[in-house]
Amino acid sequence: MENTKDLTEHSSRSERKRRDSFGMFDGYDSCSEDTSSSSSSDESEEEVAPLPSSLPIIKNNGQVYTYPDGKSGMATCEMCGMVGVRDAFYSKTKRFCSVSCSRSYSSNSKKASILARLQVTGKPPTKKAKVLQKQPLVAKLAAYAQYQATLQNQVKTKTAAVPVEGFSWGNYITSNNLTAAPVTCFKHAPMGTCWGDISEGVRVEVPNTDCSLPTKVFWIAGIVKLAGYNALLRYEGFENDSSVDFWCNVCGSDIHPVGWCATSGKSLVPPRTIQHKYTNWKAFIVKRLTGAKTLPPDFSQKVSESMQYPFKPSMRVEVVDKTHLCRTRVAVVESVIGGRLRLVYEESEDKTDDFWCHMYSPLIHHIGWSRSIGHRFKRSDITKKQDGHYYDAPPHLFAKVKEVDPSGEWFKEGMKLEAIDPLNLSAICVATIRKVLADGYLMIGIDGSEAADGSDWFCYHATSPSIFPVGFCEINAIELAPPRGYAKLPFKWFDYLRETDSIAAPVKLFNKEVPNHGFHIRMKLEAVDLMEPRLVCVATVTRIIHRLLRIHFDGWEEEYDQWVDCESPDLYPVGWCQLTGYQLQPPAPQTSRDSQSSSSKQKKKAKSQQYKGHKKKRKIPVGKKPVSLSSLPMTGGVRRSFSGDEELTPPPYRTLPAQTAPEAFQPPRTSQEFNPSLKTESSISWMFSPVASLRHYS
Repeated sequence: MENTKDLTEHSSRSERKRRDSFGMFDGYDSCSEDTSSSSSSDESEEEVAPLPSSLPIIKNNGQVYTYPDGKSGMATCEMCGMVGVRDAFYSKTKRFCSVSCSRSYSSNSKKASILARLQVTGKPPTKKAKVLQKQPLVAKLAAYAQYQATLQNQVKTKTAAVPVEGFSWGNYITSNNLTAAPVTCFKHAPMGTCWGDISEGVRVEVPNTDCSLPTKVFWIAGIVKLAGYNALLRYEGFENDSSVDFWCNVCGSDIHPVGWCATSGKSLVPPRTIQHKYTNWKAFIVKRLTGAKTLPPDFSQKVSESMQYPFKPSMRVEVVDKTHLCRTRVAVVESVIGGRLRLVYEESEDKTDDFWCHMYSPLIHHIGWSRSIGHRFKRSDITKKQDGHYYDAPPHLFAKVKEVDPSGEWFKEGMKLEAIDPLNLSAICVATIRKVLADGYLMIGIDGSEAADGSDWFCYHATSPSIFPVGFCEINAIELAPPRGYAKLPFKWFDYLRETDSIAAPVKLFNKEVPNHGFHIRMKLEAVDLMEPRLVCVATVTRIIHRLLRIHFDGWEEEYDQWVDCESPDLYPVGWCQLTGYQLQPPAPQTSRDSQSSSSKQKKKAKSQQYKGHKKKRKIPVGKKPVSLSSLPMTGGVRRSFSGDEELTPPPYRTLPAQTAPEAFQPPRTSQEFNPSLKTESSISWMFSPVASLRHYS
């Protein structure tokens, strides 16, 4: 009998050890069995207030714990920092895990005690503290509990849902059976590089909304579907019943790894709808969690850290002048939301002349950048800015470009290429290199649409994914926009190069790297409307050409589609706006879209009459009011000349600590919604036309 008993005890210990090794389950019991804690002690100063007996509540070793150092539940040794069941601790006060710790504390100074906590000494626990060895999950997570509680309070303010009238990503995804781009596609977004193995089937602890208790309780749920940061969750016990499934932002403050409740003194209560299904919830939970995955213990900490941004209000930067693309101006960071910067041009007295971009945008640079590469620069009147509140953003904060070697064969003025038009991002146009700057930067103009003074030239780096060799569009079945007014259609590069006595830029000088980006056609995401960069909209990937993505804004006409690089900082996962507090622009409803289309046609007709005879500027879609790059004047009048002082860089202000961020300036809101019809095309192989290698024609 004794051997049988020993075998049973050994089996029980092995079972507990096996469950613990998964890091998922650590001694849950069901109070429906009406059991009390086996480790209760007469020394306990106060009993735990019982919860209603009519509800089966999952508790750790039969107890509802509080942490840290509550009168019931878990306790932390004030000497060595070890965490364990409070009733197993020494003395009535339960301040120490053993007699030796109690004596050491009384003989050592407070400083020594703190050092002992930080070092987490390897002193073996006493018999009363052996429970610590049986709860590796608790011991591992408890060290994070207090710090995570602070982080949760910080994240709560950042992860509050931003309501969008009439639109819900969850309903949109579910009702249309849509797929969202995974978070790992967006390296610049929070958690983009440390998302890990979060996927369908991962278990988490979330608030139980199917419960009548007055206090907040939790239950375990599994991820049924992922859509960016958002997850469709189903409570354990509902099996194939999706009636109470719900969407939740994985990075939100109410989602936790399994085991969090045990270390935080929270109760696990099965949903009221399924309470009758099982009499032994402990066995059910063990079976469901064995071999399953959960979030890492420090997940909330990683979320908080990934949402810390180095740019601060009052920092000065150089940014493209939205009224003259060929030059830059000084702007001041007014606010930072999710890594997106609201920049106010330094000369704006009322702070309404602003520009939105991401902190990794190629359109912003450190003070002095323009002078260093020979780029045009508009000097501002800085006499009004010497009050000491502004300071230059350090150069290391800006996105780095790939180093190039222009000493050998390199780009030259007059070479032809194909480029995305920054004033009409739906078009790839015939373009010319107008000036070669330092450090690999090029000034480019769109053929047939350039201003006489070059004020609409724009700057791309030689490694930019927005410029392509001659023949790129032809080989990849993309419509190439010919020079405005060019009569010999269809456009042929061979003829055009010969007629203009030009040469094509060598293919080998272009960036041909194609990362494994993970995007697929029809994937949903949130994308900046670069023609009005204050807005982040519901969008869809409709074409993929190597690293080039065609982004369609749901509810808008295809003429507003934009070509964007797969690594653009202006693309975000589904749920990014909710996570960061930015305002999401929903799809336009059908009725609104029809009126916009009619209005657009009327405006275009009026514009064509207004600008008839002025051929300096190309036409811009007018469905949305152009802001930022699209704000380039369309008057066709004489542009102001660039004087010598416009090439100068203003003297830097003295470096001062960052100021407290003012109240964030929120982008405008809309109430548009629409279910889009997508046009998809398959990707075509990366090739170039033989004409791309043609050098010169007589």
